Amino acid sequence: MKTSLKIQNLQVHFPLRGGLLPGVKRVCRAVDGLSLTISPGETLGIVGESGCGKTTLGKAICRLVPATGGEILLDGENVLSLRGKNLLRFRRSVQMIFQDPAESLNPRQTVGQILEEPLSIHKVGKSSERKERIREILEEVGLDPSAADRYPFEFSGGQRQRIGIARALVLEPSLIICDEAVSALDVSVQSQILNLLLELQKKHGFAYLFISHDLAVVRHVADRIAVMYLGKVVEEASREVLFSNPLHAYTRALISAIPSADPLAKKKRILLEGDVPSPIDPPPGCAFAWRTYLPCTPEEASRPGEFIEAEPAHWVEAHPGTIENYAERFPEIDRVAN
Repeated sequence: MKTSLKIQNLQVHFPLRGGLLPGVKRVCRAVDGLSLTISPGETLGIVGESGCGKTTLGKAICRLVPATGGEILLDGENVLSLRGKNLLRFRRSVQMIFQDPAESLNPRQTVGQILEEPLSIHKVGKSSERKERIREILEEVGLDPSAADRYPFEFSGGQRQRIGIARALVLEPSLIICDEAVSALDVSVQSQILNLLLELQKKHGFAYLFISHDLAVVRHVADRIAVMYLGKVVEEASREVLFSNPLHAYTRALISAIPSADPLAKKKRILLEGDVPSPIDPPPGCAFAWRTYLPCTPEEASRPGEFIEAEPAHWVEAHPGTIENYAERFPEIDRVAN
């Protein structure tokens, strides 16, 4: 079954306790007012520096961490309000592939036990049917069915990730969240796993939320790309548009950091000043404007940006510190802000 996912103003805040007086003192705003849509069968890439909230977003969609506010709508049904059998039904339709297959697979279980566990929890088929399903899914991810009798530590990193993919696929979900699914693998193995993911999507028609810090990898697999910065989406567009016409200064900086395959090619790297602000104590206004390479006064930086559709299906945070020649491109917004 193909489903669509819509995220509206999602917030995931973690209270920080401690100090001399009891009670909550500060809040870590890991995801802070994020909105996205994933259509059936498409791949949405999520990119950004470490600490921008990518993994927290994926876990919040899977209900592995609680959301503070907003909505996650699966075919119009608010996932955050589901309980009991309805929540179990949702978990079957949304699965996750984790970054480190060695840590995400139970070392005390055989591969067959790992793959049978979700089938047993969701009461899918009889024992003989489950074992047949396990054999089918192992072959589908490029492993011999005899792997079911072995333990995860007996496999290489790439093979363990194939097991992780098989576990995500075994319940036939409509959405798979890939959280840095290839970042822990060798480059040669990365390409094999990426091609496998694309082949499986073509065969089954499910959607991917592909989380990665590597824009080159996301460019290979994604239909659309959303760029995250400090818990928010700052630019979203199709793959082709984002790479041919990036508008946000942060997106431009990320693209400039992609290594070139030609060692003789001359490429100007955009260097950003300072570090990513802390989600515990974010700066006022536009968070990126405080470290932008564009001309931007502190007064301008202290004003929030406006997330607008700059061109059809191309959304960006419009602000003097994020858009080159901002006043010329968006005179109406600039006039209102001033």
